[in-house]
Amino acid sequence: MKGARVVSVSRSGIDAAASEAAEALAAGGLVVMPTDTVYGLAASLQRPEAIRAIFDAKDRPAEMALPVLVASTEDAQRLVPGELEAHEQLLERWWPGALTVIVASSPLVPSEVTAGGATVGLRQPDSTIAQAMLRAAGGTLAVTSANISGDPPACEVADLPDELLRHVAVVVDSGPCPGGAASTVLDLSTDPPRLLREGPVKPAWLRRLLPDLVT
Repeated sequence: MKGARVVSVSRSGIDAAASEAAEALAAGGLVVMPTDTVYGLAASLQRPEAIRAIFDAKDRPAEMALPVLVASTEDAQRLVPGELEAHEQLLERWWPGALTVIVASSPLVPSEVTAGGATVGLRQPDSTIAQAMLRAAGGTLAVTSANISGDPPACEVADLPDELLRHVAVVVDSGPCPGGAASTVLDLSTDPPRLLREGPVKPAWLRRLLPDLVT
């Protein structure tokens, strides 16, 4: 697979796969990881050169910020202190799950992730293997869909483009992703909050907690 090392969760087990991926990430490599939505391309927040490599691998426009996946709400709160306190009820309902929330960033978030902007997107995936990989890597990773920008997301390892795989150190294969669609994106940095991308978490559901939601 174009030089990328494939680690099968069914053969290696979750802990071994997470450990191997964490080693590659700590060394500055890119890792393809399964999530509850689609396969993602991940880099360590401690390796700015790896974050920049995501943009090269995907042919991603430099001005497009990267989302951050977290292992837990506590990991998110440590990354952006004080920014999630007003939204605990929302996160209790939809995390882990297919909801990305955008909040004001902090100095703990690398500028390579935010593309120089003032906000960051955060999500806790509802996936045992993804959460194990995140914990093994310290609780947070820069992760975006494992595809070439503008192309459909990859829901199986067989869907991963060779052009992208040339940049990847490890592919963690856990079979088809159950969700098959990118997450809902909700901007909580504005008042009123704004829905930026529709996805599995529907606007009508969000309005039960955010009655002034703008779509």
